[in-house]
Amino acid sequence: MINKLAVVEKGAIIDKTSAIGPFSVISKNVKILKNNKISSHVVISGNTTVDESCEIFSFASIGSKPQDLKYKNEKTFLKIGKNNKIREYVTINPGTEQGGGVTIVGDNCLFMISSHIAHDCKIGNNVILANNVSLGGHVEIEDNVIIGGNSAVQQFTRIGKFAMIGGMTGVEKDVIPYGLVTGNRCHLDGINIIGLKRAGYENEEIRILSKSVEIIFGSKTLIGGINEAKKYLKYKTVSEVINFLQNNNKRPICRPL
Repeated sequence: MINKLAVVEKGAIIDKTSAIGPFSVISKNVKILKNNKISSHVVISGNTTVDESCEIFSFASIGSKPQDLKYKNEKTFLKIGKNNKIREYVTINPGTEQGGGVTIVGDNCLFMISSHIAHDCKIGNNVILANNVSLGGHVEIEDNVIIGGNSAVQQFTRIGKFAMIGGMTGVEKDVIPYGLVTGNRCHLDGINIIGLKRAGYENEEIRILSKSVEIIFGSKTLIGGINEAKKYLKYKTVSEVINFLQNNNKRPICRPL
């Protein structure tokens, strides 16, 4: 149902099972699929697709132009997955031509009030951004990551799966999968034991992962630590951490103090 006070431009595709609240504005190139609930005063623009069963709260701005001076109105995209909750004042920008042309949000995410997802970000499934979290451009966040309130993630940074970022943390370095990170400028505080237990990981897996991380970062060199920790490669979590570390990227790795 589309409220009579909503503005829907000709060309927008809205499934009949989705609801659009009063005073919301839906631009012509937007696609809204099944069972979505768009509250009042929401703006969805650009080449944006919203998959099934999302809820977008008042005053969110979805698909507006990237905040990048290199952007010159190229045709770029924003793709939002299923079952996401996008709270008040959230902003999500589409991609840029230089960054691959698309911003991607996975499924089952919660973006709390005033969080921001910049151009060309890649967000996995089951990700939580607490209030006022800001992601710079080209940030990659894997599945099941939680970022605490008032934190900021610098552009081109990667955050591995099941990592947890404490509130008010400045993240300017890559965070390993399962890492627990805090600090005004981020440092590694070990692994996210609570998150791992909640996800059903066995105690032995958690113990070996913790030991491996200590080996990796306790060595004189990162390469030496990785090579030593490879004796535990049969453990999936250890293998994922090592693969993450060996994947070249533009940011250094977040380490313990």
